[in-house]
Amino acid sequence: MKAAASGQSGIGFVGMIMVAAGLIFVTILGMKLVPAYIHSAQIAQILKTIAHDPAMQGATISEIKQSYSARANINYITDITAEDLEISKGDGQLSLSASYSVKIPVAGNITLLLEFKPSSS
Repeated sequence: MKAAASGQSGIGFVGMIMVAAGLIFVTILGMKLVPAYIHSAQIAQILKTIAHDPAMQGATISEIKQSYSARANINYITDITAEDLEISKGDGQLSLSASYSVKIPVAGNITLLLEFKPSSS
């Protein structure tokens, strides 16, 4: 019986606390990062929708910006405005893109900087 008891192994209390702290940190970090990536995907989808809309192919730049503003307002997107869009019309095809960054505070003076470049292509 003594041989079986001395051969036991497993995670100790301190190890369990360290694993729990690591999981909590990763969970909090994920909860802060996911909204930024969701907004980037929404912005890219808006740009693709506008670029492939037949009514927007002959639209003026101000009409394209108004269309973006209306769609971004519906999705509560405040990361970029219509003035931040780069609009080009080449070969009869409308192309939209943007470049922006998001600062996410993590803890104390630790901040994550995420850079996004959504486009319609």
